[in-house]
Amino acid sequence: MEVQIKPVNSNKELKSFIHFPNKLYKNNPYFVPKLDFDEFNTLHKDKNPAFAHCQVQLWLAYRDGRIVGRIAGIINRLYIEKWQNRWARFGWFDFIDDEQVSAALLSTVESWAREKGMTAIHGPLGFTDLDLEGMLVEGFEELGTLATIYNYPYYPEHIKKAGYIKDIDWMEYDLHVPAEPDATISRVANIAMRRYNLRVLDITHKKQLLPHARDLFLLLNEAYSNLYGYVPLSDAQMTAYIKQYFGFIAPDFVPVIVDQNNQIVAFGITMPSLTRALQKARGKLFPFGFLYLLNALKKNDRADLYLVAVKPEYQGKGVNAIIIDCMNKVYNRLGITRVESNPELESNRLVQEQWKFFEKRNHKRRTCFIKHFHNTASN
Repeated sequence: MEVQIKPVNSNKELKSFIHFPNKLYKNNPYFVPKLDFDEFNTLHKDKNPAFAHCQVQLWLAYRDGRIVGRIAGIINRLYIEKWQNRWARFGWFDFIDDEQVSAALLSTVESWAREKGMTAIHGPLGFTDLDLEGMLVEGFEELGTLATIYNYPYYPEHIKKAGYIKDIDWMEYDLHVPAEPDATISRVANIAMRRYNLRVLDITHKKQLLPHARDLFLLLNEAYSNLYGYVPLSDAQMTAYIKQYFGFIAPDFVPVIVDQNNQIVAFGITMPSLTRALQKARGKLFPFGFLYLLNALKKNDRADLYLVAVKPEYQGKGVNAIIIDCMNKVYNRLGITRVESNPELESNRLVQEQWKFFEKRNHKRRTCFIKHFHNTASN
């Protein structure tokens, strides 16, 4: 049967767009459903401040009246201004194992990008670096996480056949938590604290962290500025992220390092793993989903690493060791034995170097693919 590609133009269609992966991956033991409200807030133009500087179009693929795929096209004006690349992005790309479906979706988003004057398209990427990015190319039989895309092994085969090539990879590690902090890391952390007159903020409740939230995002913008495709977060985006996510943060899992002037120079954000809880919740907070999440936050033997940011002038000076030493102590106290690193750019040697003292397993790899256009039409 012929594949039909239709734009998403209503809330009902947006909900179908959001729910499609849950049907595609039903009973898959490695897939982790995303929370419906989170996806809705990200993809709805009235909810996500990124729409102020992004052109966005979503499409659904149908065959015989049944949804068989989806894709999003994003043109981020701030990305183009910063990186001087007229590149569009594709994301939220899911499809059944049928090349006619995947080819139709990619052809549609490519045509849209060409019409907007773009010279290439790359992805999977989101609006910001905090959205899900990178297609899984290794580790299909490894458990997913809240912060990553899971996809079937046929995905990368389809996209390569459509003329896409690798642009960059992210690595992921499964880390074993030592029974006590590593002596070398502790020594380096103590030296860095004394040498640069640093200290760890004493935060025991999330309300104490909230006044520092905007400064954390400002540091993130500074520390991540040169990483692949990074676009600084706007004030409106910072506000939205604080409202959307800070309620989930456990202060014990967020070490914040400040200098003698109480200026933040580094921080790390980790959380107890929500993977199993999200699988039980199946994307829904109610009636029982929030209970699964609360239980996972209180009692868990696994954690996920989300963000680590160090002010550029302090990078490579042992400040990362302070964060790692803090987290090791917290993990030991709370019974955390394993940590998922989540994606790290293959080119970010400073980040990967920090795991050299840990028993680790490079268990996943994901790729950002790109396709350059020729004879691109102008606006």
